[in-house]
Amino acid sequence: MTLTLLAVAAIVQGLTEFLPVSSSGHLVLLPAVAGWDDQGLIIDIAVHVGTLGAVIVYLRRDIGRMLRGLLNPGKPDQDLKLLGRTAASAIPTIAVGGLIFVLAGDLLRSAVVVGWTTLLFGVLLYLVDRRSPAIDGLERLTWGRAWLIGAAQVLALIPGASRAGVTITAARALGFERTAAARFSMLMSIPVIAAAGAAGAWKLAASGADGGFAEAVLAASFAFAAALVAIRLMMAWLRRASFAPFALYRLVLGAAILAWAYG
Repeated sequence: MTLTLLAVAAIVQGLTEFLPVSSSGHLVLLPAVAGWDDQGLIIDIAVHVGTLGAVIVYLRRDIGRMLRGLLNPGKPDQDLKLLGRTAASAIPTIAVGGLIFVLAGDLLRSAVVVGWTTLLFGVLLYLVDRRSPAIDGLERLTWGRAWLIGAAQVLALIPGASRAGVTITAARALGFERTAAARFSMLMSIPVIAAAGAAGAWKLAASGADGGFAEAVLAASFAFAAALVAIRLMMAWLRRASFAPFALYRLVLGAAILAWAYG
């Protein structure tokens, strides 16, 4: 990939990873529009490492408090409970995702699937966000609610559904306020992205591929910067407005993918 294409792919991934707009939808449409090949496994791992770094930086205070709670396990507090429930919420996706990784690979990754899921889950996000109350913060996150949102996250294994989109939709349906829903969605992403990156690295090592280190570092850097900007802008927006613009954007994106897919 040229530097320009590398930067575009990494920035698009970074901008869309934590927004409820489907990063896979963009990565299906962009190569078709721009006429370039798939970015490849090395770059895919790199951009996920970059976005993982961005969310850790943004949530560093939350993560620090949760980890400090581990030092006093005999005196459980809200931060330690949040750590346990975040970890538990990732179990369904990591388990099912591992099976798909081994058995199915990229079987569902087609433009038609991505287009329909981008569109339909966008409609669902809009309806749930509009009709659900926004009354609870993360201090009201129970084990049951964490498991329900974690179970919803499994749907994100369908390309185009959007991991951020389905988890935010589930959290809003359970009555969490918009910033709390987005914050828990990002916390949930940490073990899931780490597991996906580890699986990709294992696959890469098993294939015997090497090289591309400089491009990978650049891709990770671009994705890191873009993701951090996107997270900050989204959280600032959600303090005063709804998810409606993200849902509308998904409708446009899904329609564009379907128009291209059906020719």
